[in-house]
Amino acid sequence: MNVIKRELRAHLKALIIWSICIFIMIMLSMSEFSVYYNNPELAAILDTMPKAMLKAFSINSANLTTVSGYVSILSIYFYIMLGIHAVLLGSSIISKEERDKTAEFLYTLPTSRQKIITGKLVAAVINCLILLGVTCLAVIVAILKYEPGETFFAFLKLNMLSIFFIQMIFLSIGMLMASIIKRYKKSGSISVSILLGTYILSVGISFSDKIEFMKYITPFKYFEPLYLLNENKMEGVYIIISSILILICLIGTFYFYPRRDLRI
Repeated sequence: MNVIKRELRAHLKALIIWSICIFIMIMLSMSEFSVYYNNPELAAILDTMPKAMLKAFSINSANLTTVSGYVSILSIYFYIMLGIHAVLLGSSIISKEERDKTAEFLYTLPTSRQKIITGKLVAAVINCLILLGVTCLAVIVAILKYEPGETFFAFLKLNMLSIFFIQMIFLSIGMLMASIIKRYKKSGSISVSILLGTYILSVGISFSDKIEFMKYITPFKYFEPLYLLNENKMEGVYIIISSILILICLIGTFYFYPRRDLRI
């Protein structure tokens, strides 16, 4: 419990900054929706744009003149921003003891590294849930004046659950990278590179059907917002893949970190 409180205090400032940035980004993005709302002329303009470009940005078959369609387009930015927060948090919450020169103090306490890592993991998940809650609240506040119906809120629930899976995937990847890589300064950059690489791959898959088989290795293809909106469900195979990936990364973290030499 002391480790959890310690980590929550240590990351409070960063969490507040991230929450403010996410809230402002959503409010500014939704302020532009008034231009699209119930505007059939805009839909006609989008129909004239190249299909490949629309597909790459997940705009194909999305009705930007409706609240659900517009939020489905913004969802990819939610995935990326909250994913970056999670992967950096996972990396830093493990490696910061070496960075801040507190490893010698922390790991000489009468408690195992596994318990310390467990506390850090719980604190990181709490941080992710708080930021997810801020995101959900900001979306609701921004769209209330457009009187969204039950369909939108059903989609929003699935969308937030999908974002949570994305957060947990990249949080666990960040923790694993920090546990394996001995140079703590590199773990964060490598973790972010993995996130950006998988996103670029997802865009490439949208452009070319020849590499569609690679969709199983990029989390950004697991929970596509338009699928959630149109089908009102998440695909079970991707829930299973996500859960397995998270479990493997966490097992790797608990295995490798207690066995590595710390830079004190």
